[in-house]
Amino acid sequence: MSDAVVPQKAESAAPAAASAVGWLERLLQSDLLYSFRRSRLTMLAAAVTLLFFLAAIFAPLIAVQNPFDPAQLQLMNSRIAPLWTADGQSPFLLGTDEQGRDMLSAILYGLRISLIVGLLGVAFSGALGILLGLVAGYVGGAVDSLIMRIADVQLTFPAILIALLVNGIAKSVFSNRLDAVSMLGVLVLAIGLSFWVQYARTVRGSVLVEKNKDYVAAAQLIGLPAPVIMLRHVLPNTMGPIMVIATINLALAIITEATLSFLGSGMPDTMPSLGTLIRIGNNYLFAGEWWIVAFPGIALAALILSINLLGDWLRDALNPKLR
Repeated sequence: MSDAVVPQKAESAAPAAASAVGWLERLLQSDLLYSFRRSRLTMLAAAVTLLFFLAAIFAPLIAVQNPFDPAQLQLMNSRIAPLWTADGQSPFLLGTDEQGRDMLSAILYGLRISLIVGLLGVAFSGALGILLGLVAGYVGGAVDSLIMRIADVQLTFPAILIALLVNGIAKSVFSNRLDAVSMLGVLVLAIGLSFWVQYARTVRGSVLVEKNKDYVAAAQLIGLPAPVIMLRHVLPNTMGPIMVIATINLALAIITEATLSFLGSGMPDTMPSLGTLIRIGNNYLFAGEWWIVAFPGIALAALILSINLLGDWLRDALNPKLR
């Protein structure tokens, strides 16, 4: 019996390995990778973005302290200048803030919060927008009109205003009972509800084109249900524009979170994101402690710029008119 089972496992593993090899070969020979290797600016932006993600993931290993742990903070170390200045002290490479937090450690942990909020916000807005866009384009009629009118109304308001509205409603409902983790969830909800419209309108337009093609008619003819047709057959043909929107919206989501935190409606001082660090440092800018606001601001600007450059490249690379 054992001799009969082993060949079956080997036979089942062989097609999977061949499929993985074939997928890798197609990737290496694709126009997307060729376009990526031709642009040095895009490769630099990708390297910087990857560096930021790795720094956020391995923050506990790189940071000299946990800035979220009050037991590791000492007020005697507050407002120490960067290490290369005359008043600098080891091991505070980028200096400290008013609570004695090492700025490099605070930036690494704050970067982690900003990226988590941005990624979860993009995932939520993308899932909501794609679902509504599929339903609006495939079903049509009154459902399509209702979803698109809601989208049109939301487009008249800036995204930051929608985020502030959702954030304010959550705070008024839960009063002061929101801890740092709950506040992170509120930010994800606010950002997600601010950016779903772009996905919905883009997916709806693609679905209106795709649903009249022969493969959709064939799927309907063999009796496949509408959700299966939308998700398995129509959605894969709309992934190009969705990828571009998601990349650009990641930068917008991080900026929105930083703006909310800078305005005092985001992450608290006990678990600061990059926006919170900038807000805290802004209070000490004219007192001479420039490093408290400068380094988080530089980190945020570099992150946003690198992601935007990747989004611009992806938009051009997936545009068939530019190939």
